[in-house]
Amino acid sequence: MSSSNTTLLVGGRIHTPISPDATAMAVTDGTVVWVGQDAPGRALHPGAEVVDLGGAFVAPAFVDAHVHATNTGLHLTGLDLTTVADAGGLLAAVRDAAKPGEVLLAHGWDETSWATTRLPSRAELDEAAGGVAVYLSRVDVHSALVSSALLDLAPGITETEGYSPDGPLTRAAHHAARTAAYGAITPDQRERAQRAFLGAAAANGIVSVHECAGPDICGENDLRALLRLAGEPGLVEVVPYWGALADDAALRLAAELGLRGLGGDLFVDGALGSHTAALTAPYADRPCTSGARYHDARAISDHLVACTEAGLQAGFHVIGDAAVAEVVEAFALAEDVVGQRALARAGHRLEHVEMITRDQAAALARWNVTASMQPAFDALWGGADGMYATRLGAARAATLNPFAALAAEGVSLAFGSDAPVTPLDPWGGVRAAVHHRTPGSGISARAAFNAHTRGGHRAAGVNDGVTGSLVPGAPAHYAVWEADDLVVATPDTRVQRWSTDPRSRVPGLPPLDPGSPLPRCVRTVRAGTVIHDSTGADGGPGARSAVASGT
Repeated sequence: MSSSNTTLLVGGRIHTPISPDATAMAVTDGTVVWVGQDAPGRALHPGAEVVDLGGAFVAPAFVDAHVHATNTGLHLTGLDLTTVADAGGLLAAVRDAAKPGEVLLAHGWDETSWATTRLPSRAELDEAAGGVAVYLSRVDVHSALVSSALLDLAPGITETEGYSPDGPLTRAAHHAARTAAYGAITPDQRERAQRAFLGAAAANGIVSVHECAGPDICGENDLRALLRLAGEPGLVEVVPYWGALADDAALRLAAELGLRGLGGDLFVDGALGSHTAALTAPYADRPCTSGARYHDARAISDHLVACTEAGLQAGFHVIGDAAVAEVVEAFALAEDVVGQRALARAGHRLEHVEMITRDQAAALARWNVTASMQPAFDALWGGADGMYATRLGAARAATLNPFAALAAEGVSLAFGSDAPVTPLDPWGGVRAAVHHRTPGSGISARAAFNAHTRGGHRAAGVNDGVTGSLVPGAPAHYAVWEADDLVVATPDTRVQRWSTDPRSRVPGLPPLDPGSPLPRCVRTVRAGTVIHDSTGADGGPGARSAVASGT
């Protein structure tokens, strides 16, 4: 069994379902070939390159099932508005960052966390920007503050739905402003941002991301550039989605670029923070509106049918309860055309799915629909005093992101960040799914971890039964972590609330109690190739060399 191209990891803690006390793992040609104890591993693989883990924890690498690469990279490399505390702070940040001749894109302001919710006027923003085109997206990326110079890049925007002469742009006006802003960045800006994103993903133990691109996100040129970059060796896998209805142009693009599906951020509605998620009853803090619905059941159904017949995944961004109801009705209409089995085989997916009933979840499970969700949303905005409660009232807010109910009805879960809406932080996402701010809506650490690893691969159509786990025959997608001691749990339950008692923790995973330190990524490996190495020990094609230097 020895081979010169075999790597044997020893002296660690291997998270594998086949051997709870495994300390070693052998990888040959990018595939896990053996898992067990150190001594047998050395005997069975005498010619292998041996890597001493020094007690580190090895687990399947993460998948982030919903990202926006360029947007996140610009956020990582540019102006960060997540810590801004008021309008004055935002204007000061813009004044310091604006550079003549280069559009300024920044992200993350959230007026609901400010001491006073007053937003700066356009005149104030123009003064701070000094004539520079400025696009400042809200934390949910469904509205933005823009300068007059940015408006000049989007002719006709003043006549578009959602335009405001002085406040944030929403709906179609926001989409037009975002398209103009991203169309104005230079190729060098774009490449720097995309490399920064891919490097950050690898440094967080992520081997695969689902890029939710679209004409209302960053545009076709941006997606093409990202896929060219992702074709370089030693980088995170990019699974591409395009958020457009399945017309002839979209189907041609899917065939040309090898898209996994026409979905991701194909908007049925907007977002709760921007008052654009489609609701069956008005917003509690803005009774004059129930949000925005962009597609009806018939259009959604036609898309599902076209994608099913073309062998593509269909998917939609759907948040509010009125939007979810429209999508469930659309699946029923599509079943009348193609049949339940064809829909189930296609493995369609929905993004976010924040407001959903158990009956609707059961219907989605029957059609084998994956719910691509973001646990950090609940951590940030859930609870009795969070943004959800402000927008919806406490009773409606308590029903959001019901991971336990979805799992109980048989809906497959795939977790992600929606970066830059929330950070690339998969362990934080696992913890947030366990410690849901509504009692009874969280899931066990094991279920949450699986949703952020195997669930992501399955959502992208990888159904071999082994990818995303460390067992013989599986692709060697793994990460090495510095982590607290692993612990032994009481008998596992589907819905588990954690305590400080170590016996309540799930076996084989690090402690995830609130406030406990999360694991730190030492190395990330994709199909046997090192894509991030914080130690530099192997000199492999890690994130430091392959991404940052562009080699």
